[in-house]
Amino acid sequence: EATMLSTTQAMHAMRAVSIKQHSNARAAIPVSTRGSHAGPIRALTSSRSGSMTGRSLKETRVARANGRRSQHAVRASIAQDKPNVSGTSISYGGKRSQYPLSEVQGQEDIKSALLLGAVDPQLGGILISGRRGTAKSIMARGLQELMPPIDCIKNSYCNADPENPTEWEDGLGDKLGDGEVETIVKKTPFVQIPLGVTEDRLLGTVDIEESMKTGKTVFQPGLLAEAHRGILYVDELNLLDDGISNLLLNVLAEGVNVVEREGLSVRHPCKPLLIATYNPEEGNLRDHLLDRFAINLSSDKPWTDFADRITAVQRATEFQNKPVEMTEEAMEQSDLAKTQIILAREYVNDVIIKPAQIKYLVTEAARGGVQGHRGELFAMRVAMALCALDSREDVNADDLRKAVELVIIPRATILNPPPDEDEPPPPPPP
Repeated sequence: EATMLSTTQAMHAMRAVSIKQHSNARAAIPVSTRGSHAGPIRALTSSRSGSMTGRSLKETRVARANGRRSQHAVRASIAQDKPNVSGTSISYGGKRSQYPLSEVQGQEDIKSALLLGAVDPQLGGILISGRRGTAKSIMARGLQELMPPIDCIKNSYCNADPENPTEWEDGLGDKLGDGEVETIVKKTPFVQIPLGVTEDRLLGTVDIEESMKTGKTVFQPGLLAEAHRGILYVDELNLLDDGISNLLLNVLAEGVNVVEREGLSVRHPCKPLLIATYNPEEGNLRDHLLDRFAINLSSDKPWTDFADRITAVQRATEFQNKPVEMTEEAMEQSDLAKTQIILAREYVNDVIIKPAQIKYLVTEAARGGVQGHRGELFAMRVAMALCALDSREDVNADDLRKAVELVIIPRATILNPPPDEDEPPPPPPP
């Protein structure tokens, strides 16, 4: 505990230095006027891929990363434990390692969407559909390894941010008093909601045993409290009870979980990144649920390059036989993605999207017959996250087009594209 406390204090000291260095770097480094969006995908592309190697950062990211090198090194040393090898499995901190996200073949759109969610967890959620064996769960779980560690108050049951008292759970301020706030650094939580989860387990309830011991009502946190500031994963969302799914989405939309029980009234923040998967062969999702997710992608895309499918089989076999070597081989791509996420989180609040660009998103949503306003609202946040990932302050046309592709087109009810402006009009009828 003393070591962790000293590490946390060192992080706070380095944060003040890195902010000053960051300001100097931003003033000295030119910002590119055009982004390609290859960056988010390149960072998660296998080192054995022939098209994208992902082994270098752009000059802007390198210079800005140098300004935060000390802080990133501390976080990396805490988050990455030495592997414990047993047979053909590899574990970190007592848990079996996940298949590296960078080694998933042929799913660049989904991997890029997951990076966007890591940059802005309030993006609106990511939904992945697909048949069995299409790496849906592997990609969702693999994102945890790329998420930076979080700084939490030690006595908080919902990972409270020491720098944001407005999002502390009820009673935490009174518990801490006027003394120094003790913090810990922990790995980004990954919480999975089982299909048979009850409302009490999801939201939280009265801890009967502790209440009897102390003589007063004690709150027992639920899964939503554990997932705050982390990843909340729902597998087979279409099989989840309708009442539980509605309750879950309502809490996430409000960002606050309110638990009212006999003699108990508790509020705590709940702002995780929601990732859900489902198999359409086992039943479709209601339109109401589909509308609540910002990005809805399918993992059932046909293989355009047969060599990628061969590579996927080879890499999966290699992970089963040599997990340690393969995990180390993918470390460079994972570190690149971690750096992108850390930097983009710093810049996303400074991104500027112009009124004319918002008008474009609204126009595209209307042209596609998108119902409601969630489509353009989600698309705006996606465009800003794309801009931050590309180390820019101003949203450009590439960001808008990608946001339309990821958010608005899957919601469209009218899919006929407009005629090309340069194309001559058809001849008059005879």
